[in-house]
Amino acid sequence: MGEFKVHRVRFFNYVPSGIRCVAYNNQSNRLAVSRTDGAVEIYNLSANYFQEKFFPGHESRATEALCWAKGQRLFSAGLNGEIIEYDLQALNVKYAMDAFGGPIWSMAASPSGSQLLVGCEDGSVKLFQITPDKIQFERNFDRQKSRILSLSWRPSGTHIAAGSIDYICVFDVQSGSAIHKMLVDRQYMGVSKRKCIIWGVAFLSDGTVISVDSAGKVQFWDSATGTLVKNHLIANADVQSIAISDQEDSFVVGTAEGTVFHFQLVSVTSSSSEKQWVRTKPFQHHTHDVRAVAHSPTALISGGTDTHLVIRPLMEKVEVKNYDAALRKITFPHRCLVSCAKKKQLLLFQFAHHLELWRLGSTVATGKHGDTLPLSKNADHLLHLKTKGPENIICSCISPCGSWIAYSTASRFFLYRLNYDHDNISLQRVSKMPAFLRSALHILFSEDSSKLFVASNQGSLHIIRLLEGSFKHLHTFQPQSGTVESMCLLAVSPDGNWLAASGTSAGVHVYSVKHLKLHCTVPAYNFPVTALAIAPKTNNLVIAHSDQQVFEYSIPHKQYTEWSRTIQKQGFHHLWLQRDTPITHISFHPKRPMHILLHDAYMFCIIDKSLPLPNDKTLLYNPLPPTNESDVIRRRTAHAFKISKIYKPLLFMDLLDERTLVAVERPLDDIIAQLPPPIKKKKFGT
Repeated sequence: MGEFKVHRVRFFNYVPSGIRCVAYNNQSNRLAVSRTDGAVEIYNLSANYFQEKFFPGHESRATEALCWAKGQRLFSAGLNGEIIEYDLQALNVKYAMDAFGGPIWSMAASPSGSQLLVGCEDGSVKLFQITPDKIQFERNFDRQKSRILSLSWRPSGTHIAAGSIDYICVFDVQSGSAIHKMLVDRQYMGVSKRKCIIWGVAFLSDGTVISVDSAGKVQFWDSATGTLVKNHLIANADVQSIAISDQEDSFVVGTAEGTVFHFQLVSVTSSSSEKQWVRTKPFQHHTHDVRAVAHSPTALISGGTDTHLVIRPLMEKVEVKNYDAALRKITFPHRCLVSCAKKKQLLLFQFAHHLELWRLGSTVATGKHGDTLPLSKNADHLLHLKTKGPENIICSCISPCGSWIAYSTASRFFLYRLNYDHDNISLQRVSKMPAFLRSALHILFSEDSSKLFVASNQGSLHIIRLLEGSFKHLHTFQPQSGTVESMCLLAVSPDGNWLAASGTSAGVHVYSVKHLKLHCTVPAYNFPVTALAIAPKTNNLVIAHSDQQVFEYSIPHKQYTEWSRTIQKQGFHHLWLQRDTPITHISFHPKRPMHILLHDAYMFCIIDKSLPLPNDKTLLYNPLPPTNESDVIRRRTAHAFKISKIYKPLLFMDLLDERTLVAVERPLDDIIAQLPPPIKKKKFGT
């Protein structure tokens, strides 16, 4: 692998926002996740659970409900009283409409997907018609005395159940009137509570309504008679969420204690046709409240205050018992939040509402392999750049020379010039940015810091020439005719002649910066791109996909390289393909053209293309340290993949120079320490 001096950076104080809602779409096998800061993420479960789309948060958007409607349309609603529809192509908010009922606590799409129901603070339940380009208010249902916290449609579309405080209401959809009001027992562990909040309801085809509440109960109701059928006390705290499978043979609930319970409909006896609901499995994969759950055909999905998205496969539903049956826990975003100015050894960290600029520490000490060297100069926090307005930052970048910083929110683009005077730093904002630079999804500087490349959310790519304290617009590459697909990832060649751009689907376009035209399009692949980079000298484009495949494409020859064809013919090692976090960064060694450096959250790898490829019988990664010098040499020449798992979780890793690496880690314990305390549970009878 070679010997490097490594800067281990742990002062990126990043804490992901907690998960508030999840919504699963069975047709596209995608999962929408909303977070407490208003951000919405979309995961493609068919593409190795990759986070393929992202909508930035907003201070005024406290999202309380999320749902899919017909035609793969995504809606959210929250405490600002607005219903929002998202544009899944342009990756922005399509429109926001006030429901005029105060804060919105719940929302549900009809079984046909053509109507939308919202439950409001003022006790109103409002029905909206989903038109091709917008939503239109249809009518109000009978108003209730307290807020509507949960909603569920009967699969036939004739009735709805609404959970409020102390009662559940069943409405007739055609008339809009309440036909039953089912009072919930306030008793909690033998003590009467002031209020019982119905956090979630689920309406089954046979007319059964399942409710979960703040008294720790799961209850089954007969909607025809309005009576309680069965009661399960499952927790000493709130049961906060419920989701049911499409077949209605199992459902999942999440509690404030961090436990997820699985209920299944099973036969009373082996010969009997009579079935009953039984609590079958408890799962404790969370430390804090489980605020949201979803039920896909093969897995239980949960998320909450501890920021983890947990996907727990149902073993009886997974046909092949391979790595697909393993538990997935997604914590960090599948995009880069760190950029590096190599020449000045600066790191720019991106947070929701500010940027931090740090200068790396240095040492004069020397040592042998594995030694930790003391710092002769500590890392310096040079700049804290706060955004104006309520919008979250989408993307940011610092130029390789460290003299420019650019970042974008959903409606504004900012460019700053940095001036260094010994230990002092001054900041000058570049004013009068053009109107077409209103918003960006990805920003990149050229290697010589003379050009700025911006991918807008309308599918166009802008090239800006940077002058001393000002700029000049050079060119705009318009999207391909008939598409408005946004470009989410950019890569520029070190010589500045080529620009590669990847969209939300699998396509990669390569543009000639010198001739200002489209040069070629890389053959389409079924899985989305997670990272891409262009190698120096050869101008080979290396592309990583969410299924862990890595391709090398020669830009000058417009074809895959011989090495790429060889590895596709032989296939990657099975352990390489079974990694569950995507490659988020690719770089190259300036003096070793045969080396490709890449990393995911739990592994750093150098691929040496001059060495033979490993097969499935080869040991891909040896966790034991080498015993002697000959063992070191043998490992270096064994096969092409040199893997290190010392640094984790790894948010960023890159070469500063040919002998120095920088690794930005974010230990999970540091994140948990900054979360609010979980509910204290007694242990061992104390």
